[in-house]
Amino acid sequence: MFDWDAELPAERRDALIEKMAQFVSRRGLHVPAIFFLEMHKPLTYLASQSLILGSGFLAPFFGPQNVQQVAKLFEKRDNVERLIRRIEDIQAGPPPETQEVNG
Repeated sequence: MFDWDAELPAERRDALIEKMAQFVSRRGLHVPAIFFLEMHKPLTYLASQSLILGSGFLAPFFGPQNVQQVAKLFEKRDNVERLIRRIEDIQAGPPPETQEVNG
């Protein structure tokens, strides 16, 4: 079982952010997702606490460890900003390759 008091490891945090960003990108919901996240960024801590409160109802559907990790992810505003940036990066696509000029 996941420890509620433990910090979310950076590699797990990055994996969750990547998974969420890919989910949003595959469905073409980058604009509404970014708008929603930016608009509700001040409420992220409250949202994470709501996930903890509702974990008894959500755990049978999503798994208790997943609910706990997402709640931990949204405890910090920095993680929401990371998610927004990752969604934007995915949507922007890979950077164009630079061509070397031999001359």
